[in-house]
Amino acid sequence: MAEISKKTAQQIVDSVKDVCGHDVNFIRPDGSILASTNPERVGTYHEIGHRAAQEGQPIEVMENDSFYGTQQGVNLPFSHHGTIVAVIGITGVPEEVRKYAYLAQRITALLLREQEYDARNRNEQVETDYVVRALSSGKPMNHGFYLDFLASHGLSEEVRYRTVLVRLSTRYNPANLSMVEQKILTVFRETGSPLFTFHFPNEYILILPKGDYPPRQQQFERLAAEFREILSVGVGADHKLVHQYRSFREAQIAARAGAERAGYADFEQLDLELLSGSIPVAVRESYATRTLGKLSEKERHILEVYFAADCSLKTAAEKLYIHKNTLQYQLDKIHALTGYDPRVFREGVILYLGLQLGFGNTEANAAETTAENTLGTTSGF
Repeated sequence: MAEISKKTAQQIVDSVKDVCGHDVNFIRPDGSILASTNPERVGTYHEIGHRAAQEGQPIEVMENDSFYGTQQGVNLPFSHHGTIVAVIGITGVPEEVRKYAYLAQRITALLLREQEYDARNRNEQVETDYVVRALSSGKPMNHGFYLDFLASHGLSEEVRYRTVLVRLSTRYNPANLSMVEQKILTVFRETGSPLFTFHFPNEYILILPKGDYPPRQQQFERLAAEFREILSVGVGADHKLVHQYRSFREAQIAARAGAERAGYADFEQLDLELLSGSIPVAVRESYATRTLGKLSEKERHILEVYFAADCSLKTAAEKLYIHKNTLQYQLDKIHALTGYDPRVFREGVILYLGLQLGFGNTEANAAETTAENTLGTTSGF
């Protein structure tokens, strides 16, 4: 293991002191104090710390100055990968500070493991983020780097892959975001695919082999159901990696449809959404404003319920908790405001499309605009 940095050592002693309330020293195996919560002790020699490292056993000091550079306390040798790398000294009456010994070792182990993990994975994660975003946008990559990346991760150009997009609602309280994010990333990791990343500001992208998706489908459906008001999941059709930007675009359309359904949608099972998803956001919103712009939110909700009830006055009235005559009056009012009668098939379709293209998907439209601006889309690489 590389030598522990002074910054990491200081983080360790500060963390231990936060828990136990006593001064803490991080002592090198040669006895020199690398970091301490008492700045005056940094760089000085600690005789008992040196001896504890040599013997590999904890040593307690009952009185101050009974050994060179040593105060009353407990000194714990800490080994990492089978080698003693430091001694953690906790200053205080041994009877009082002894109980913090194990905790100090655990904190040290966790921080060192985190340091190692971060160093080992930082470059790999940066490369993965770059590859996933390039594949999703169709932007070109250095071909040699691309082939090396595929080989090192056991991926093939010949296999067909699908993109899974998890899109968070921007209305969700960010205070609880970490819990949702951990759930999403856990599901991603369980697929076994290394190709996943977060795309600012609210999208998580996963690319996995076509054959690996069916056994995992229920996990994504459960994720969408568990966080129904928080996120939507969309799955694109299968394509080769070089055409994965197509699957990403399809996953966007599916996620938009998922927001209006049970939170989950598969592009290969969509119908009307295929048409609406191919229309530019600006055109969708313009159409929705022209057809439904004069309606209040309440009137648009009445339309949504009416169409969801397959235009049944009886069913819609029951769901709205109003009398059928009252519903008829509301539909007449909508007709007067828009110029389209929802009870007439052709005119009802016009209003239904307005709901699907704009007012029913305001947040999804905004998310797609953001994604298009930040990822971009090209014809391949």
